[in-house]
Amino acid sequence: MRIKDISKGIGHRKRLRDRFLQGGLDGFLDYEIIELLLTLGTPLRDCKQMAKEAIKMFGGLCDVLDASLDELQKIKNIGPSNAFGIKLFQAISERYAKERISKKILLTSSKAVADYLQKKLGREKKEYFYGLYLNSRNRLIHEEIISLGTLTTNLVHPREVFQPAMKFSAAAIILSHNHPSGDPEPSENDIKITQQLIKVSKIINIEILDHIIIGKNKYVSLKDKKLI
Repeated sequence: MRIKDISKGIGHRKRLRDRFLQGGLDGFLDYEIIELLLTLGTPLRDCKQMAKEAIKMFGGLCDVLDASLDELQKIKNIGPSNAFGIKLFQAISERYAKERISKKILLTSSKAVADYLQKKLGREKKEYFYGLYLNSRNRLIHEEIISLGTLTTNLVHPREVFQPAMKFSAAAIILSHNHPSGDPEPSENDIKITQQLIKVSKIINIEILDHIIIGKNKYVSLKDKKLI
């Protein structure tokens, strides 16, 4: 790479950063936001073309920001190092969502819970069954993956769901799982398993508040749909 090209690239990224510091992201095109993130891990290379290719491949800003490292590396010249900015954004978003919801989870709003779970499960290519465990003040006190794989009565046993609740003295549970297909509509099996777990919850007096299914930037709350 020629010194002239390096100097030009440094000047361009400085202008991008100055624009952001002066006015935030107002006026930024989608590819320019991705370009700005890519420059965090790419000290010399021009990132504009990589950013444009990313937007073109994934179809939009949100889809690029949700992409896995393996998916990002399908774009020419993007590797683990220069994907650093995008992965950092993902990690910060997840931490921010966790701390916000831990301080005040709004159980009257399935969307608030779904927004948090989207960070956890929305990018996964496998199906995860997940539990959020709450205290009597509806604060998040624990969360964990309960099982991995397509939901069946054999895979999701009440013991695995309620053991953490008893261990952490939880008063209530919000169940969730993702549909890697992107379609969050519940299957008959999803509804059946939830209803079985609710029967157990009434016996041991630990309430199941909802079961939220996460798709691609979409969700379904079984409670909102009056399916539980």
